[in-house]
Amino acid sequence: MLSLLWKKQARLDLLNIVEHIAQDNPDAAEELANDIEAKAEKLREFPEMYKVGRKRGTRELVAHKNYIVVYRVINSQVEVLRVKHSAQQWP
Repeated sequence: MLSLLWKKQARLDLLNIVEHIAQDNPDAAEELANDIEAKAEKLREFPEMYKVGRKRGTRELVAHKNYIVVYRVINSQVEVLRVKHSAQQWP
């Protein structure tokens, strides 16, 4: 099984998303964060399961209808690079 590493920018992306949602609904924000993290954790076993990303060398997990986890697989590690809202311009 591969290891999972969240890059600093990905953690910051998720924190910003959660803080924004928590302004209106703290419970929904916590649930979303837990859901995204749980789905990212599954990448350790099935890293090739999701579509090839728009940026070379990446893949994209649609973790929620509005949020995409951008990641790459390097050697024996999955690196979560970004968490983007589906409406955001990427890359």
